[in-house]
Amino acid sequence: MSDAIQQLTGTPVVSGIAYGPVIWPGPRPEFVASTVELSDVDRVREVDRFSAAAADVAAKLRDRASASTGVAAEVLSATASLAEDRGWLSAAGKLINAGSPAADAAVAATKQFADLFTKLGGLMAERVTDLNDVRDRVLAALTGSPEPGVPVPDSPSILFADDLAPADTAGLDPQLVVALVTRLGGPTSHTAIIARQLGIPCIVAVGDLATIGTGTSVLVDGTAGTVDVEPEPAAARAAATHWQAQADLVAAWAGPGRTADGIDVAVLANVADGASARAASSKPVAGIGLFRTELAFLDRAAAPTIAEQVTSYRGVFDAFSGLKVVIRTLDAGSDKPMKFVNSPEEANPALGVRGNRIAGAQPELREAQLDAIASAAAASDADVWVMAPMIATVAEAAEFAALARGRGLTAGVMIEVPAAALLAPAILAEVDFVSIGTNDLTQYTMAADRMSAELAALTDPWQPAVLSLVSMVAAAGRAAGKPVGVCGEAAADPLLACVLVGMGVTSLSSAPVAAAAVGARLGQVTMASCEDAARCALNTADPTAARAAASQALSG
Repeated sequence: MSDAIQQLTGTPVVSGIAYGPVIWPGPRPEFVASTVELSDVDRVREVDRFSAAAADVAAKLRDRASASTGVAAEVLSATASLAEDRGWLSAAGKLINAGSPAADAAVAATKQFADLFTKLGGLMAERVTDLNDVRDRVLAALTGSPEPGVPVPDSPSILFADDLAPADTAGLDPQLVVALVTRLGGPTSHTAIIARQLGIPCIVAVGDLATIGTGTSVLVDGTAGTVDVEPEPAAARAAATHWQAQADLVAAWAGPGRTADGIDVAVLANVADGASARAASSKPVAGIGLFRTELAFLDRAAAPTIAEQVTSYRGVFDAFSGLKVVIRTLDAGSDKPMKFVNSPEEANPALGVRGNRIAGAQPELREAQLDAIASAAAASDADVWVMAPMIATVAEAAEFAALARGRGLTAGVMIEVPAAALLAPAILAEVDFVSIGTNDLTQYTMAADRMSAELAALTDPWQPAVLSLVSMVAAAGRAAGKPVGVCGEAAADPLLACVLVGMGVTSLSSAPVAAAAVGARLGQVTMASCEDAARCALNTADPTAARAAASQALSG
């Protein structure tokens, strides 16, 4: 690279190289506080107007969710629920009844909740971007302005943004928006996860992004985490074309997951519902490594009945008839609050009552879900395994395994808490398998909010401390002769996938679009080179060095 070329750096999230002009999202609605106090009659009308605007926003977001699948559908549904949140609507209604116009009330109520979410920190802070997006959409509806969001470019372009709401990222056309770069966010943010689902390069936490204007040509390297500003055009186009050629080779990969010397590695998909499972079944995956069940529970005043759950689960099981399907029990709490779950007020929900811990106060939710899973599995040809999230002790693992096995199910747990990783040998003695959720394991290991741009380097799954814990769990699995999977976003990184396999991980599950890249990379390396890459990465002191060491070991 020439010294004359300005280069920005951030945290790499989705590999790939793209070249094109920069586009920025359009301006959000401008708000000017009113000095008018409403009359009693106008207050009633203004409450109705605000309620109608919020309902319209929620309906449009749900329509987008219905047209989407997987994570996109899940996050759009969750954002729609914010527009219907009784607490937020009530706060705005009180302000209007006190004399504030609807727009002022929407802004003030949003600030109340945004301040609360920020104070709570952790995954709740992630919802601030979503809540502000809902506010802006309501303001647009109140004023008759166009919906805020990302412009549709005329030609392939690079989208720059401070941050992106789910409603923006979920609707992107990967043929026109060929890369994402944000100033905020972390490697497991909604933006990052949906970028991976779209299969476009993505970099987050790029500090100097605001200095680059619309129309500026940039070369984005999602593997290195760099943005070259106004690079030499011919060289930039050549780099992007070369990457596309490699991507075309990857797209031709049809499985199965196997190293060059014939060691099988299951390449699996993460799904959220029947629609995403049917879409995943067209990809070269050997089954499902993570079926998130939250979508069947979101936005309900009461828990779904066993019959309703059976229907939901059958939609996924039937899409992978004869193949492995790993279903995770309800992971409510923290950033996924549910109306029928009696979640206490917590200073730090990410460290509170979430996942399997909900069963302590409401065991009937877990009992009913396991009954539904067993019933759906019995009526299906899928090889159904079930696992519990947020397990921290051996006793919790043993309790869950007994409940699952009592229903004839293969029982496992997720390793997301460092305590569980440290106790992996004892936990594996109680269960049939474990699956490592690298998103939460990284957050909890590094004591770093995974949505914090300032801490994005700490929430990088290449952090040596995180790799050490994964290696410990994989070694325990080898010793016990039991499967160890990875179902966090780390499993979508082809280079890191090789390192994980070298540690002893037996399956990799990620967004279906990432399967071919992971499988193709594994097919180019031997198990011995993967083991060497793992040793080299574990002997480094920072993520950049770990990536470089692994890459050198695999190319040697």
